[in-house]
Amino acid sequence: MRITAFTDLACPLDGTSLQRDGAAWRCANGHSFDIASQGYVHLLPVQQKRSRDPGDSKAMVAARRRYLNAGHYQPIAEAVRRATLDGLPATGGSCLDAGCGEGYYLRQLAEADDDRPLALLGLDISKWATLAAARQDARPAWVVGSNARLPVLPGTLDRVLCLFGFPVYAEFARVLKPGGRLLQVDAGPDHLRELRQIIYPSLKPERPASASTPPGFVRIDTETLRYPLTLTGAEPLADLLVMTPHFYRANAEGRARAAALTALAVTVDVRLTRFERMSEA
Repeated sequence: MRITAFTDLACPLDGTSLQRDGAAWRCANGHSFDIASQGYVHLLPVQQKRSRDPGDSKAMVAARRRYLNAGHYQPIAEAVRRATLDGLPATGGSCLDAGCGEGYYLRQLAEADDDRPLALLGLDISKWATLAAARQDARPAWVVGSNARLPVLPGTLDRVLCLFGFPVYAEFARVLKPGGRLLQVDAGPDHLRELRQIIYPSLKPERPASASTPPGFVRIDTETLRYPLTLTGAEPLADLLVMTPHFYRANAEGRARAAALTALAVTVDVRLTRFERMSEA
């Protein structure tokens, strides 16, 4: 891919267009946001935060970086890449990863054997995740922000990715062009079941996946990705646990049982659903 940084950013305070001005982004109303030395910009005003340091911690980001860079979720990245590029015009397009973490999936997308230009934007509410992403690849635009109020101008994106994240469909519909696509990856009922059986006293019955289509979209299809994965050694097992919500939901005994493992075979089971933004009436 011919990767560039996405530039159709919106001021998080008033929604007007941001323009690059040296080492800052500024809007016509005088709001200014400095670009960090690592290349990312913080577009999450304090009044929009729910905590002092929201999102993933340094430890979670580091664990996720090691785990993903080891290739354990490479089949997921490849499926996301195929779905993202499918139907993209010859002139290229633009793509947001909403909840990008440390940028793994955008980096994998950027390495596609494809000559089309693609403007990339990675957004995460965690400053530690955004910092890690910017340090690993300077080509996309990296932003600290929230899915609840995306700092993106309306109708400027061809693709939005929401991978194991928190979808805000009204915002996704607002920033996508008519005919643009939302790609959503969610855990299936058997995802990491073997790990969950170890750390929890019992597993709760799985809630059926929602079959509803969000307003403003039509569902294209849903693809199931399922494969076995064997993790050997204490570090990848610890990283998998720390990078998931299970580490914080499990009790001390469950975490201790996981920490004692030296190898574990788990099932990767995810759903990739594609939605298309409806044209305006």
